[in-house]
Amino acid sequence: MRFSEPVRMADDGEHSPVWARTKRRSGGNPLVGIIVTLLALFGVLTAVLGIKEQSLAEGGAMMDGWITKGVSTVRGEAPRVADEAADAAGAAAEKAGDVAQAGAAAASDEMKKQ
Repeated sequence: MRFSEPVRMADDGEHSPVWARTKRRSGGNPLVGIIVTLLALFGVLTAVLGIKEQSLAEGGAMMDGWITKGVSTVRGEAPRVADEAADAAGAAAEKAGDVAQAGAAAASDEMKKQ
């Protein structure tokens, strides 16, 4: 019994038929998908607010108000959050220094015993 060329190629480990070599891509870059999704949501929100306010300008003004409020909240909280982060970093550095000093003392004691 004779086999056709594609069947013989499929049995060979190095060669495979064209239809077996094609692979599906798994979607691409996830960052691009997130950006496209966010832009689509922004577009839908703009359209909904434009319909609700019966004007795209009024809908945009409403969104501008939300953005301004969010930015002012972040700016007001930023100094306090930065101070807390600096205090936490200082405490972590002090603790790391204490641990390093204890490790050095233990290593020194071990070296003296030998």
